[in-house]
Amino acid sequence: MDNIILGLLLLDSRTIYQLRERIRKGMDLMYSSSMGSIQAAIKKLLNHGYISYEESVENGKYKKTYIITDSGKRCFFEWVNSPFEVQNIKNPELVKVYFMGFSDKTSRRNNIEKYLSHLTEKYHVLNAICEESQNVNITEENKDIIFYQFSAARYGRDFMKFNIEWYKKLINEMEDKK
Repeated sequence: MDNIILGLLLLDSRTIYQLRERIRKGMDLMYSSSMGSIQAAIKKLLNHGYISYEESVENGKYKKTYIITDSGKRCFFEWVNSPFEVQNIKNPELVKVYFMGFSDKTSRRNNIEKYLSHLTEKYHVLNAICEESQNVNITEENKDIIFYQFSAARYGRDFMKFNIEWYKKLINEMEDKK
């Protein structure tokens, strides 16, 4: 979460609510956009001196706008330029599949269909982002930034598509097993 916040602040200064909204709209496949996780990361980044904030009052409401510092930029660029870390892929849904033989047959299909509906919604959101990327006018200085942001959206869309197809195949296999 720390590096997501640093990267977003590198693009533009933002309030905590703007950070949460931006993470929710484009990165919730990668990280949770819960206010608690964002607040914890902001506190840590402030303590390390990687971000600062400006206070203001807008329409009678107190507002903190967070800004990346030079040391925050160094930290972010060190991270973004380092090699990828190999992560163990965690997929909690597969645990349910693993133990699904213990559940009743009606629940199995209903739960998979509900999950498929959720995956399909996410797929459509990501697909819309990918389609939108074809029509975006990009300045030369932002070309690389936007290319990789849309690449992440394509990955998410393709990952959702794989999961949708896999769970549909599972339902078909369950039907054939009857």
